[in-house]
Amino acid sequence: MERPGEPYLVPAGSARSELREKGSRFLAIVERAESEQTARQRLKSLASEYSDATHVCWAWRLGQPPREGRSDAGEPAGTAGTPMLQTLRGAELSDVLAVVVRWYGGVKLGKGGLARAYSRAVRLALEELPTVESVPTILLEVRIPYDRFGEIKRAVHPPEVKIVGEQYADESVQLTLEVVVGRLEWLQETLSNLGAEVSASGE
Repeated sequence: MERPGEPYLVPAGSARSELREKGSRFLAIVERAESEQTARQRLKSLASEYSDATHVCWAWRLGQPPREGRSDAGEPAGTAGTPMLQTLRGAELSDVLAVVVRWYGGVKLGKGGLARAYSRAVRLALEELPTVESVPTILLEVRIPYDRFGEIKRAVHPPEVKIVGEQYADESVQLTLEVVVGRLEWLQETLSNLGAEVSASGE
C-alpha cells in the first residue's frame, strides 16, 4: 500500500511493447513523468509523431500519494484509459506516463476486447521497464544568522538533508534545504532550537 512520505517505485528509463489484435496494432510506451506539465508535453509530442494513428490513449500517476489522470481518446468510455491506469496501479508505480497508440485494423474488438488489449499492451511494456525507488522530499527555505551557520551545516546529513541553494546577505544566510519527508519533523525542531527562520519553499 502506498503511503505519503514512504519510498515508491518510479521508472528509471522507458519501455515499449507492441501487440496485434484482429488486425489492430497497439504500441505501448511507458516512461518517467515528473509533473503534469512534462506529461502533457510528451503526449503532445507523441500525438504529433503518430498523427496517422486512430487513437492515442493515455494514463498517468504522479507524485505520492499519486494524482491520477487518464483518457480514452475517442475509444468507448472505460475501454482504454481506465484499464491502463489500473495496470499502473497494480505495478505500484508513480511519476509514470503510459501511452498506447492504436491503429484500427478493420475488425471491432468489442469493449471487453479493447480493455484487455490496452491493459495487456501496458503490462508487456512494464515487464521491460527498469524501475528505481524514489524517496519523497520537500524544500525548506532557512534564514540564519552568520554565527549559527556552522551549526546548521552540522545538521545537514546527505542524502536525508542536502543544501541545494545558498544566498548571503549582510547579517544572515538564506539556505534552501532538500529534506526527506521522514526527517522533516526532526529537522524543523533542530532548526528551531538554533533560532532559524524556516518556511516551505514557495511560501
